[in-house]
This record gives sequence, structure tokens and C-alpha cells, in this order.
Amino acid sequence: MRTCPETSLRVAAYAAADRPPGTGLGAAVVEFTNVSGQPCVLRGHPSVAGAGNGSPQKNVPLSVTRTGTASPVRVAPGGKAWVKLTFVQVQGEGDGYCESGAESVAYPSLVVGLPGSGAHQVALDEGLFAECDDKVTATPVSATKPN
Repeated sequence: MRTCPETSLRVAAYAAADRPPGTGLGAAVVEFTNVSGQPCVLRGHPSVAGAGNGSPQKNVPLSVTRTGTASPVRVAPGGKAWVKLTFVQVQGEGDGYCESGAESVAYPSLVVGLPGSGAHQVALDEGLFAECDDKVTATPVSATKPN
């Protein structure tokens, strides 16, 4: 079965229900919906970059730690698949701080890519993607919605 081309996907992101304690977002779920009339396959772990100033041309690639074993996920027309991103959490109040001593960073949107399926700019319904240390932990694409 063919890999889902970039044009066949609508991508959205929202705060994960299960996330680490802290001031920032902590974790987000990225949802891929097949908007084509044909089934296709998504696979692998995502690449993730902060869209600097909301612009994908000013991407700041994040170091991705992969968790879990990746296997192809068949996505029917109108079907969905997901990845969960967990960030090094911002601590404290207000602008917050990073336990490492690094500056915390907040992105209005991320650029999330999957092998063979393009890179997609996504924003949250509310808030920003806040993180420390330019690191993110990512699950492989899954047919099961993460919490």
C-alpha cells in the first residue's frame, strides 16, 4: 500500500491529557487525518522543529528521542493516526525556567514530518509549544489515540 502523500493529510495538534508537571504544555498529540479517497500508510517516528516566529523557513530542529517500535499504520479514507510529543518541561510561574539553566522557548507552531508523508506546520487551538533544551520525546505513528 502506498505511503500517505503530504497532500492527503490534514494535521492538527492539541494538549495531551497525560503530561508532565510544570508551567509549559509538557506534551501534545499530533493527529493525522487521511482526507483523500484512498487508504494509505503512515510510518515511523516524526521529525520535529519549532517554527521560529511562526515561520517554517526559520525552523529550529528539535532533538527527537524515539520511544516504542515503529510499524506501518494503515489509514482508511477519513481515518486518523497519531503521535505523542513530550517536551522537556518548563518549570515555575510566568515565563518559567529550565532546570538545565537553558532559556525556555515557546513556539506558536511546530513543523512535524513523517517519512514519505511530508512536513506539516501545526499550531495548538490555544497556547504555545513551550519547551526546554530543544529536545522532544516522540512515539511512533499509531492507530491508537494516545492520552
